[in-house]
Amino acid sequence: MSKSTTTVMRHGERQQVTLTLNGRERSGYCETRELLSDFLRHELGATGTHVGCEHGVCGACTVHVDGIAARSCLMLAVQTDGRRVDTVEGLAPAQTLGDLQQAFARHHALQCGFCTAGILMSCADYLQRVPNPTEEEVREMLSGHICRCTGYTPIVAAVLDAAARRRQPCGNTEAEHA
Repeated sequence: MSKSTTTVMRHGERQQVTLTLNGRERSGYCETRELLSDFLRHELGATGTHVGCEHGVCGACTVHVDGIAARSCLMLAVQTDGRRVDTVEGLAPAQTLGDLQQAFARHHALQCGFCTAGILMSCADYLQRVPNPTEEEVREMLSGHICRCTGYTPIVAAVLDAAARRRQPCGNTEAEHA
């Protein structure tokens, strides 16, 4: 029979969490009840992750955990120990905008920008799973986000544009300059 060990944490004690953040191993300390959104912003400096409702409704805090979109305000930081977490900062490799971010810029799919990071992360996850979505499917996916500025139409256009450009043959520059 094996012994079960229980670790008792006292109020205010901090635990080390080590994760892979946007491709780099990072460590920080948090209380066991600290939300991932707060840990990312305040301990690791990934301030692109915004906190809106803190109830998982608005989607502003969406990140990828092990490649899957997740609300960071509904997850404890300690749950990500040893896992991969990607934030909006990870969408722009080498100080350039990623193709989805470029599509958002082309279609003016952001206004104040507060919700944009979470929407981008959901869209990136969605396009990995559904590379050729319809307008209706994109609108359904976006229904999990609250944006008070754009009216969603430019966001839908940007997602459909990014999807179409990803399907273009690599050598076709005509679509890249449209």
